[in-house]
Amino acid sequence: MPKLRISWKEYGNRLTKLRTHMEEEKFDAYLVTSGVSIFYFSHFYHMVTERPAALLVEPDGKPKFLGPLLEADHLKLQTPLIGDCYTYLDYPGEKHPMNRFVDWLGELGYGKARIGTDNPAGAGGTMGYVGPKLSDLMPDAELVADDQYLWDIKLLKSKEEIDLIKESCKWGNLAHTYLQEYTRPGLYDMEVRLLATLDATSAMRKTLGSEYQSIKGRAVSAGFRGQVGWKSAIPHSIDLNRPIKDGDVLVTGAGADIGGYGSELERTMIVGQPTAKMEKMFKVMCRAQEAAADALKPGNTCADVDRASNKVIKDAGYWGLVKHHTGHGLGLLGHEPPYLDQGNDQPLEPGMVVSIEPGIYELGYAGFRHSDTLAVTEDGCEWLTYYPRDIESLTIL
Repeated sequence: MPKLRISWKEYGNRLTKLRTHMEEEKFDAYLVTSGVSIFYFSHFYHMVTERPAALLVEPDGKPKFLGPLLEADHLKLQTPLIGDCYTYLDYPGEKHPMNRFVDWLGELGYGKARIGTDNPAGAGGTMGYVGPKLSDLMPDAELVADDQYLWDIKLLKSKEEIDLIKESCKWGNLAHTYLQEYTRPGLYDMEVRLLATLDATSAMRKTLGSEYQSIKGRAVSAGFRGQVGWKSAIPHSIDLNRPIKDGDVLVTGAGADIGGYGSELERTMIVGQPTAKMEKMFKVMCRAQEAAADALKPGNTCADVDRASNKVIKDAGYWGLVKHHTGHGLGLLGHEPPYLDQGNDQPLEPGMVVSIEPGIYELGYAGFRHSDTLAVTEDGCEWLTYYPRDIESLTIL
């Protein structure tokens, strides 16, 4: 049976790294308010809403949870890594949650402390949240904005993280297999998506059994995101509002949640015999993706990858049909650093996991994009997704 979540030991290592950082920066405590980062350090995943929540990491002991009462019960079911819970009934409450945070931090001895945090305000503006800034309510304390550190610590994936991403790739591959098998003229893309997602989810649950837990509420899925027919030329589209028909170009997407980690698999499929123009654009897109992968190695930068892909597209005469950069990081989020963009000179390092997804899009005609998940290794890169990429395999006759 594959590992399906990060081990408790690795969570402990993450907290140790954070505490080392705290010591270096002379922070007395650390307040984490991002839902993703709370999960990263504690294995507690919750629905981020208007209700402020935070993880207080002290120099020793279990982190403390500050947040709404409705999260306390399932927090204890999810993780043994969090100790005391300080809760309020709801937002905005008779006493605002941010004022509760001030009281709790004061009771714990941090009223005049130097506190590192991803958000000195104490909470974001999610779902219409309004409230006073924690930094204004604690004038005797120093709340230091340190959000970049929480991105940096997630940048290089551990072996455990990459193993979870590989498992995600496996189930995304199955979901896409069903998606292609069920795609045919006369069906709406939504119908195909539901059929493929249901069958892939059923197979995944039967195979992994009770050991599997969907962290984000969606185990495995595949679909089109509205990129059907001429709308395949719109990367983040909405429903075309007609069934799939012969001659359509389709841009797909598939992935799975394994321990909170995901992957990205996208393909361009063609319904019916491809035209010469379709075949040319398809093959240019594939060459651009291969050029990007060739450049994905230590010693190069994120910009080098984007430039390598762009050169293929420019040389083919399609530069005016490009709408986005070559790729982005993957992990707990669908998009996270590093970004493979010609303006990003960040060096590539072993352990980075990214999508490689150059696309060309002719509005009113069609779009062409594959996306694969790759990991930077010591001497190059490893393709983690492995669904067929050639036009013959992706033509539906």
